Amino acid sequence: MIVLHGGPAATGSAQELARGLSDGFRVIEPWQRGSGGDELLSVARHVADLHELVREVGEERPPALIGESWGAMLALAYAAAHPHEAGPIALVGCGTFDRSSRTRGVRIREERIAQYLAEHPEYSSDLHLRPGERIMKWQNMTDRYDPLPETSNAENAPFDMQAFTETWKDMLHCQESGLYPAAFAVIHSPVIMLHGAYDPHPGKMIRDSLKPYLPQLEYREFEKCGHHPAIERHAREAFFTALRDWLAKSLLDGVSG
Repeated sequence: MIVLHGGPAATGSAQELARGLSDGFRVIEPWQRGSGGDELLSVARHVADLHELVREVGEERPPALIGESWGAMLALAYAAAHPHEAGPIALVGCGTFDRSSRTRGVRIREERIAQYLAEHPEYSSDLHLRPGERIMKWQNMTDRYDPLPETSNAENAPFDMQAFTETWKDMLHCQESGLYPAAFAVIHSPVIMLHGAYDPHPGKMIRDSLKPYLPQLEYREFEKCGHHPAIERHAREAFFTALRDWLAKSLLDGVSG
């Protein structure tokens, strides 16, 4: 299976997700293309890179795709472009595909930041930052419920802001043009959303925006859990149990089918 990190451009962010699955599955966690090439980064460019990897892996059956945050969005974009070469798809803390859910997510983060700054006046100068800058600075605080300590051998490359900006701008264009989520209607793979109840990305709104195009979509929500279930103290065990069981069943159904 292929585990896709978030961001865009948050290379290494899905290492705990990949590590948590590696005891029972063969896992590949590719780092996505960074900025600095001859062309601006786009969703199509990342889809093409992923397709090249799928072909290189050369398994007898399509790999499962487990995407975290932006990686979940990339998994769906890939499956829409190559529906016969995508196995089961797990969306972990999936990003937004419509303006209303995206606006709701920003509002949730802003409310949490405002509450925190009200309780910690020593940071009150951050209220003068632009909303996007404020959210980037306090993202860990707004996105996580009770994270476990980071592992000492964490491998994260420096955040590539240019890659993030180019890729996310194109994803927004794909949504505004009507390409996504409508293109997901061709996906026949089983799909599940695994979402934290504390995640500022509004899980039920995102699910409802996808359901008309993915009627097979299943949804699981975890209490006391933020945007990264793989590192959330209260939800980690239940999350990995649910994900492993669903993957095993989906892969077995695929073989028997």
